[in-house]
Amino acid sequence: MVTTEYVLPEQWSEDLKDEKGELMSKSEFKRRQKAQRVAAEKAEKEAAKAAAAAAAPPKPAKEDGPALEDDSNEITDPTAYFENRVRYINAKKAKGVNPYPHKFHVSMPLPEYIAKYCSLEPGQQETETTVSVAGRIFSKRASGSKLLFYDLKADGVKIQIMADARCGGKARASPCEMSRYLYYRCLCPLVDLNHLGFRNSELSLDEFTAVHNDCKRGDIVGVEGFPGKSKKGELSIFPRKFVLLSPCLHMPPSTHFGLKDQETRYRQRYLDLIVNSDVRNIFQTRCRIIQFVRRFLDTRGFLEVETPMMNMIPGGAAARPFITHHNDLDMKLYMRIAPELFLKMLVIGGLERVYEIGRQFRNEGIDLTHNPEFTTCEFYQAYADYKDLLDMTETMISQMVLEIKGSYKIQYHPEGPEKPTIDIDFTPPWRRISMVSGLEECLGVKLPTDLESEEARQVLVELCIKHNVNCPPPQTTARLLDKLVGEFLEEQCVNPTFICDHPQLMSPLAKWHRELPGMTERFELFINKREVCNAYTELNDPIKQRELFQDQAKAKSAGDDEAMFIDDNFCTALEYGLPPTGGWGLGVDRMTMLLTDTCNIKEVLLFPAMKPEETGPKKEGDS
Repeated sequence: MVTTEYVLPEQWSEDLKDEKGELMSKSEFKRRQKAQRVAAEKAEKEAAKAAAAAAAPPKPAKEDGPALEDDSNEITDPTAYFENRVRYINAKKAKGVNPYPHKFHVSMPLPEYIAKYCSLEPGQQETETTVSVAGRIFSKRASGSKLLFYDLKADGVKIQIMADARCGGKARASPCEMSRYLYYRCLCPLVDLNHLGFRNSELSLDEFTAVHNDCKRGDIVGVEGFPGKSKKGELSIFPRKFVLLSPCLHMPPSTHFGLKDQETRYRQRYLDLIVNSDVRNIFQTRCRIIQFVRRFLDTRGFLEVETPMMNMIPGGAAARPFITHHNDLDMKLYMRIAPELFLKMLVIGGLERVYEIGRQFRNEGIDLTHNPEFTTCEFYQAYADYKDLLDMTETMISQMVLEIKGSYKIQYHPEGPEKPTIDIDFTPPWRRISMVSGLEECLGVKLPTDLESEEARQVLVELCIKHNVNCPPPQTTARLLDKLVGEFLEEQCVNPTFICDHPQLMSPLAKWHRELPGMTERFELFINKREVCNAYTELNDPIKQRELFQDQAKAKSAGDDEAMFIDDNFCTALEYGLPPTGGWGLGVDRMTMLLTDTCNIKEVLLFPAMKPEETGPKKEGDS
């Protein structure tokens, strides 16, 4: 069967039928007639356009040059990435180019740049102002073949670099020309403006592409240009000069996933600081804590001093020391465990208010709150006692928290950021617990009056067994008491709490209590169940001090490697007369943990102690 295409006649009639044999209305006829006319006109135009194109001479091929590279072009294999970057450095050196410039003038640090220009309106640029900044590239985004956006970070803040091949290097463009360019650029960010006369007067497109393709994420660059904001309000610098100052040879962690592995973070703290901006905040808070303590003491007439780090006798605390050797003197020396004895010698010499902020070294275990080297502040004040120090501690710590946190109350995650929070209230006054009476109340027993007797030691042993408190040998009275206090009293100390009036046998450097026989005028400050401060009225009786040192020597002979040595030099100094004195110590690391909401001491130490990394195959029997 043969079908013919329906042809619309030139005129309408009442008996006109459509392709289906049905009568066609006059309005339908006019509609079809108009559509047929429009189609014919369109076909005629297209035919004319095709004929003109065929007659025109062929256009030369457009040369756009090499494409701009951004983060999307990054090699994902770390080894290949490193090898490529090393080849790039070597190629530069082979051409006589120094890939590590000696100097780049920075006219303004980024925080100052942000503070000065953050008030600019969206789309506003100060084209007559020239500023030079520097920092590390964190992201690189290309928009076409002539426009790049960088995120530049330094000093914990970020700005945008907007590099444009058509204007970025036009150093001799007039303010009028520059304003005209920026006007069109904001209106049409992706349109080629070369026809308006705007192009890079110093770099060709190929040179611009080469300069910026050399720059990778993680590189340190210097930028000289003018400040402004993008149309969307992003504070930016528009570069006239762009210099690679120090290439990053290793592929940085991605900005999306960051750096989460704890081992890597602690071993490569520089990388942790580069990637994780919150880490900088931790150490800024640590610095503020130290600055506050220093200012608090300086305004009260204290003198900051320095005492030896290596000693012939490790004195001032009950702890196991590190041992080193002096080759020239052929003599064993100990890294200091506390500066206490030296500071008291200075008080004897007439420096009546002294303090030292510094490192101590103790050869003990590593856990969430202990590191072999740690920072303390110790001060000694003549004519003060432990009651004065109680008040000073409340004032210092509560004011410190208020200044740094803005409130006496803080929230803390004792088991990590994903676990429940606790509230810690630093509002003074704080609770005070007398150690022995508080322990008796918790245990429901009356301890022997003479705590230095064997009877008292046996009672404490039985109490530890009864309450499943583990105390490894040697089970001295001091160690047994310390374990019981840790189990029953320290657990109560979430808010700041003073545990006071320690037994004399636990405090060989503290003065005996004026009201409680067998006890000392000593206190420890506990926050979140952890010791933060330790202070006491100093023992200044040289005869009594020598006796207590001898008791410590007996404990050391019995196997207590944390007991103190006899320090004859210090006893001799005491014989010249130590005025009534109060001594005080603060653990800076633990205080920082509280105010930065971290539960691992490694988080507040820039370079914490770490076990050596395992290399090579494991030996048989290694687990």
